[in-house]
Amino acid sequence: MKLLITRPLPDVVVQAAQDFSDVTVRQDTQPMTTDELVDALRSYDAMLPTLGDLISHDVFAAVGEPRCKILANFGVGYNHIDTVAAKNAGIAVTNTPGAVTDATADIAMGLILMTCRRLGEGERMVRAGEWTGWHPTQMLGMHLGGKTVGIVGMGRIGQAIAKRCHHGFGMDVVYFNRSTKGAGVPATQLPHLHDVMSEADVVVLAIPGGPATRHLIDAAALAAMKQTAILVNIARGDVMDEAALIAALQTQKISGAGLDVYEFEPDVPDALRTLENVVLLPHLGTAALDVRTDMGLMAVENLRAFAAGKPLLNAV
Repeated sequence: MKLLITRPLPDVVVQAAQDFSDVTVRQDTQPMTTDELVDALRSYDAMLPTLGDLISHDVFAAVGEPRCKILANFGVGYNHIDTVAAKNAGIAVTNTPGAVTDATADIAMGLILMTCRRLGEGERMVRAGEWTGWHPTQMLGMHLGGKTVGIVGMGRIGQAIAKRCHHGFGMDVVYFNRSTKGAGVPATQLPHLHDVMSEADVVVLAIPGGPATRHLIDAAALAAMKQTAILVNIARGDVMDEAALIAALQTQKISGAGLDVYEFEPDVPDALRTLENVVLLPHLGTAALDVRTDMGLMAVENLRAFAAGKPLLNAV
């Protein structure tokens, strides 16, 4: 099987793929262009793509009859792949759920703490040589104990965040999910998104990207939040109307935001970068060597199953 890995991955992942396939690793760390994707779908039996490799309906249309028969996505999110067009082209799609859960939940907690306790602001103050010493009313933030976290999306990652907030910080948990689903900890599922937005002191977005959730968090949803509340997004950038978020932050309709993803990633608006009440991370959700290795090995196991004619482990 002739396999293209679209970005450099940990060596152990590439070596595992080489056990059963002829592997080409594209060395560019940037997303593939449309022309590259069209050529790859015509030239390889299988691909291991990832976030940013926009395999759209137009790409499939340009390919005609693809040689590629499987896209083993590196990552749990696959909204960059038109799965309907892939199915119509006879191409299977898999992802890597489970491997990313704890690492992404940890980043959510990091953003919650950094934003609520103003850690980014404090570090910038010290680095700039502007700290004049401790005093009782300096940089007062929000203490998490006894506060309410509102989680939008109660999948694996949402449940992991709920567990950390409840057991680790003694927070009450409310959540919105499109279907009835338990949280794994004492929690209250509320019937409407705006109910969660209005009740929570901290709102965390943990929903998949895609057309169904694009701009789910719009100006109206942000207006429902408490003025003292913060919003954290570790989901996908396009679930948030970024312009509406900027307006809410600039007018202090909400207290702050912690972001690991952006609507037009990797472009981050100047308006966000200049705000002190925003924590900005460069999409670090799964950025740990062992986690990225586990993700890659899960993608490889899907490819191995496909090559052997066995059921796929994580078909989407």
